[in-house]
Amino acid sequence: MKEKRTMTSAQNPARRLQSRAGTAAALAILGAALAVSLVVAVTFGTTRLPVGQVYTVIRWELSRLFLGASIPDAWAPGTAVHDVVWLIRLPRLVLAAAVGTCLSLCGVTMQAVVRNPLADPYILGVSSGANLGVTLAVLLGVGAALGGNSVGLMAFAGALAISFAVVGLANVGGRANSVKLLLAGSALSAVCGACSQFFLYMHSADHAATQIMRWTMGSLAAASWPNNMVMLGVAAGGTVFFLTQCRTLNLMLLGDDTAVTLGTDLHGYRILYLTVSSLMVGFAVYSAGAIGFVGLVVPHVVRLLFGTDHRRLVPLCALAGALFLVWADVLCRTILPGNEIPVGILTSMLGAPVFLYLMARHRYRFGGGSV
Repeated sequence: MKEKRTMTSAQNPARRLQSRAGTAAALAILGAALAVSLVVAVTFGTTRLPVGQVYTVIRWELSRLFLGASIPDAWAPGTAVHDVVWLIRLPRLVLAAAVGTCLSLCGVTMQAVVRNPLADPYILGVSSGANLGVTLAVLLGVGAALGGNSVGLMAFAGALAISFAVVGLANVGGRANSVKLLLAGSALSAVCGACSQFFLYMHSADHAATQIMRWTMGSLAAASWPNNMVMLGVAAGGTVFFLTQCRTLNLMLLGDDTAVTLGTDLHGYRILYLTVSSLMVGFAVYSAGAIGFVGLVVPHVVRLLFGTDHRRLVPLCALAGALFLVWADVLCRTILPGNEIPVGILTSMLGAPVFLYLMARHRYRFGGGSV
């Protein structure tokens, strides 16, 4: 009896978090934390800025943008503080939030599509396809006619092309299922990786290798407001779309046979979700390069705390992924004074130990079984 009471009391916090009230409170806290973080995180950098100055600049710009009002204060456009806040730091933080949302949503979706708790946006070859696109653009000049954004556009094209190739290969010899998608993605990922290494070996230019390496490490330094508007639209659209698909995502965790008995054929949904996820990851790669582990670790942490129901997972992962990458960017800019660590390196350094800790310390349910 004593052991039973201990187990029940230990489970109560998890049950409270997984209730409607607990989920609503978590969404409110994460939303508020993200809004505050976008203001506070701007203060960190080579030169520390007071929060009051940051708030004044943001208030001035938002008032001018939405109300057409001009606030006469000392930090109007043209000053150094305004340029640092509005043109350099805030755009990259907003981009970090949008990319983090996309990667987290794609991670939780991929894990449901292939019914594999180790899946993330790159396990189906998306990352390798993007890297191959970058390699072809830098070394062979493919896509040079696209202009100054040719490298980013080739990364987007590579990610999207490999995703469609995975779908096509998985449908050979019968309809695609979770196992065939996983195997096709692993095979094409290996092929793309080998091709990238071959071209890099044959064209051993140091500057080209450095450019490719920097792209594959991920960076938010090229953020701009026009690009951010596109990424915010992609992140918002993806969030709304997957919020409407929570029932089907839950059915995917139960398997095809169970879903058919409930009147839902999952084949078309798998293709649709993979296509939408590939588009989101493609835009993320185009904007910030390859950033790993966000789509793997964030859904696991959220699932551990709030359960496997996608009605909770989708909105919580969207906010948690945004918050995670915002503060990852802050660490990238401050952990080594005078230097900036590529954000992809930092997310892997932070994500891998956290993931190993979760595997070692906790057991939780993923779909029909425990992990």
